[in-house]
Amino acid sequence: MNKELLIFGANGALGSGVTSALIKKNYDKIYLFDFKFDEKKNNDEKIDKITIEDLAIENNVENAFKNVSPGKNKKFFLYSTIGGFSGGNSVRETSVSEWEKMMSMNLRTSFLLAKHFSNLVSSSDSGSLCFTAAYTGLSAENKKAAYGTSKSALIHLVKSVALEGEEIRLSVNAIAPFIIDTPANRGWMKDGDFSKWMKPEEIGELVNSIFDNYNFVTGNIISLKQRFNK
Repeated sequence: MNKELLIFGANGALGSGVTSALIKKNYDKIYLFDFKFDEKKNNDEKIDKITIEDLAIENNVENAFKNVSPGKNKKFFLYSTIGGFSGGNSVRETSVSEWEKMMSMNLRTSFLLAKHFSNLVSSSDSGSLCFTAAYTGLSAENKKAAYGTSKSALIHLVKSVALEGEEIRLSVNAIAPFIIDTPANRGWMKDGDFSKWMKPEEIGELVNSIFDNYNFVTGNIISLKQRFNK
């Protein structure tokens, strides 16, 4: 049985760290999707780098999945880092465009990935899907209503698709980090305790452990508040 891995947002700050961990695991084929790659070429024949366009447009998602062939001898695994952040405004200060941007980036894209990945898995042996939610989607934070609401809706989507997935041997989960150790986050929070922040590579290891146990781990939102040094 072949194991094939899809990573959406593979070249971003989170995605590159996750990818560096996951490409070392025992997947027979790996598809990396992003809007651009620092280097298009790679030296590993089992890895394909695929450039995508706006995933809030269904046709673009359909085109992305055309690169992957279903098969009854295949198990598929997908991790998505796709999303965006907007904060700092109260509800009364939030524009409709900002609100809709968060719903598009964090919810609409995830819905379309879930829809088309479910179709792929339904024509294959089985599979597992993992999204990147947010701690704010579980516990409201001040002046993050648009972002938090979009991530909360994503969490509901995960639980809904997990229920539907029972029919097609598909498990669905999400991780919900509080803050991830990326250059951008360090720039925004210069006084933060970086040692407690989740590392992208650690998230990659966690996602792989979810995939390793995909046949019974489903419908879970794994909260990642902070880490401590071993």
